Amino acid sequence: MVTSSVLFDPELLRRYDRPGPRYTSYPTAPQFRPDFGEAQLREVAALTNGDPIPRPLSIYAHIPFCASPCFYCGCNRVITRDKARGEAYLIRLYREIGMMSKLFDRDRDVVQLHFGGGTPNFLSAGQIAEVVDVVRRHFSFAPEHKRECSIELDPRFVEPDDIRVLAEAGFNRASLGVQDFDPLVQEAVNRVQGVEQTLAIIDACREHGLRSVNVDLIYGLPRQTLDGFDRTLDITLKARPDRLAIYSYAHLPQLFRPQQRIRAEDLPSPQAKLALLQRAIERLGEAGYVYIGMDHFALPGDDLARAQASGDLHRNFMGYTTCADSDLIGLGVSAISHIGASFSQNPRDLPGWERAIDEGRLPVWRGMHLDTDDLVRADVIQELMCHGEIDIPRLERRHVVNFREYFAAALEQLRPLQQDGLVELSESTIRATTRGRLLLRVLAACFDRYLSPQADAVPVQFSRTV
Repeated sequence: MVTSSVLFDPELLRRYDRPGPRYTSYPTAPQFRPDFGEAQLREVAALTNGDPIPRPLSIYAHIPFCASPCFYCGCNRVITRDKARGEAYLIRLYREIGMMSKLFDRDRDVVQLHFGGGTPNFLSAGQIAEVVDVVRRHFSFAPEHKRECSIELDPRFVEPDDIRVLAEAGFNRASLGVQDFDPLVQEAVNRVQGVEQTLAIIDACREHGLRSVNVDLIYGLPRQTLDGFDRTLDITLKARPDRLAIYSYAHLPQLFRPQQRIRAEDLPSPQAKLALLQRAIERLGEAGYVYIGMDHFALPGDDLARAQASGDLHRNFMGYTTCADSDLIGLGVSAISHIGASFSQNPRDLPGWERAIDEGRLPVWRGMHLDTDDLVRADVIQELMCHGEIDIPRLERRHVVNFREYFAAALEQLRPLQQDGLVELSESTIRATTRGRLLLRVLAACFDRYLSPQADAVPVQFSRTV
């Protein structure tokens, strides 16, 4: 049986704190290639329409704009206070929606719509509602009780009445960025955000019937202390969001220019950073939250916890989701699609995306077809990341492989982890232990052929696993 409990072992976490993929996809985005373009996307979309049972659709819309830079951020975003840029972006986004909708049969219901960024609420609530309406005109929406419509919100730039507008447009989930309520930390990362301001938005979400509210926190930020983070947890747990994401700050200033504004001497030591994570895990466990995986926690009655318990949890570019059996359409600059056995990504630069739309082209920058080996390994990694275990006989039946022969090299890589008590191996199951649940990325990496020393793969710098 899958366990959702975790055991914090500082010594093991320090030993295995190494760079590695977050596995929102397999293969990961650095393996995408420029020889996958618009023609290839059209081909795979047509193939999926031919499935005997039409797969539903999930849609992700990327809104890249932010009014000010948060120094910790590694997201694809454009800093501007010019609201006209949002209006111009929407004109092109609507064209992309129209072009993409023609690739899919209308009997394929949209079961999930998610807005991310950037800061989606850089747009007004009315503009966001208009985007939903445009998507609704071009795609068929599943019935309301079967549909998830979610949005990432910066509480500094949204009013409680905006939540009413979003709820009327069909949004039933919201994710609020908080990171830390300590004023010293907020100043260090250029994100000053009031407690009352944030709590008012959580209250508004509940008042207007949103069925789930998520709060994002980050540990490892400059000037963070155990006492300060405890106060942040006090405030957050009193508000009792349905879900919590506790992210590790990845300090990669050579990749993300805003992080160059963070002084390395202000960052907590590795030991102090682990103590912050330990405190969060202990406090959330005491408050009744279930550990979902990676950075995510949820109340037992939340859909994520239910999906994990029933074996229906899925992980994709939006994180953990309950919409497992669907094709993902990415819209907007840098967005990634997962259609059939393929991945495709839009240009990461705004001018490149705009140019493709203006020329009437689907804005595909790169992607890849997944071969049989990719699909088998993606299934294994998905099971580990979502459920912490692999049912070997079930996987053998699904892919017609002899698991121990096929993954002989991976099993050898797992042996030291087994000796360290991170994973249990039996004839029928590979299962993360309570110690190993916090190191799922390390376990999954054993099955990643692109990380093999013999692999002809694109070199890439990953964030650390803890």
